[in-house]
Amino acid sequence: MESSSRPVHFLPLSSMATSTLSHVDQAELEFVEGTDDIAGDDEIDLRLLLPCGHTAAPNSLFQWCCTCLEQGKNNFYCPALNEEGESCRKELTVALIRSAAMCTVEGLKRLPDFEEKLATMASKQSCQYKECPVCRSLVERRDKSNLRVFCTICRAKKGTNYEFCWQCLRPWKGDSSSSVGCGRKSCKDHNLVVLQKCKVIDLPESGIKGCPSIRACPTCGLLIEHKSMCKYVVCCNCGVEFCFACLNTAEVCETTAAYTAYDMICPMPVAPKQTKIPVWSGGIRCSSLSSQMDALYAHL
Repeated sequence: MESSSRPVHFLPLSSMATSTLSHVDQAELEFVEGTDDIAGDDEIDLRLLLPCGHTAAPNSLFQWCCTCLEQGKNNFYCPALNEEGESCRKELTVALIRSAAMCTVEGLKRLPDFEEKLATMASKQSCQYKECPVCRSLVERRDKSNLRVFCTICRAKKGTNYEFCWQCLRPWKGDSSSSVGCGRKSCKDHNLVVLQKCKVIDLPESGIKGCPSIRACPTCGLLIEHKSMCKYVVCCNCGVEFCFACLNTAEVCETTAAYTAYDMICPMPVAPKQTKIPVWSGGIRCSSLSSQMDALYAHL
């Protein structure tokens, strides 16, 4: 809905008092006269102007994102309807959501819990961590060549090591370590199963047909699903840009073609579904909580 801008001096609530959230990234907010396109409130009032042009009350925006998070969704998009009656789907950045939450006392109270859940979900999606089958805490595999891992939380609580298989997430079988499996015939890497069973899609923006919809990042092994736009994606874990079709880095893919436009047809054959997942020793690229979360939503 059309809205007219009017100069507004905005002072976030977090800047009025000491806050543990004051150090994280925030977005500059612009307020205009308009309706609440998210809550469906047609009353004209001072609303937050979203990047897509829709307007909403800050609490409506934050509540919508909290609802999405409770449903297990960690990609946030504007739910307002466009002129065609379809959902806008414009991405909402973590910085914008954070700033919107800081506009109200209630949002400021709920923000720490929101960010904690967001960070936990981000860590679970990282290929560097997995959830302990017993206590549900996140466990890091330090030795990338060994599938035998133990949970430090379980050891601290019970006084004995709880060892499980990184691949099938069941209790470790046997005394020796292994990079292949825990000894069970049914021991399988669930990520490999996902890669093998994923559907095949077309990438019309890049003139590509018959491409697997899910890939393991060729650098770090993080599973990435292609949703829209061109063949190039940037891994939120290692930061490497690669071609979703041929699995080469964007730099290599571009230099092997006559043109470097992002909508060009890939010069190499579409790589088949992956049967191995790369192991990366670089860890999570982002050093801070806020940068880790912002990177996660940039290209998923």
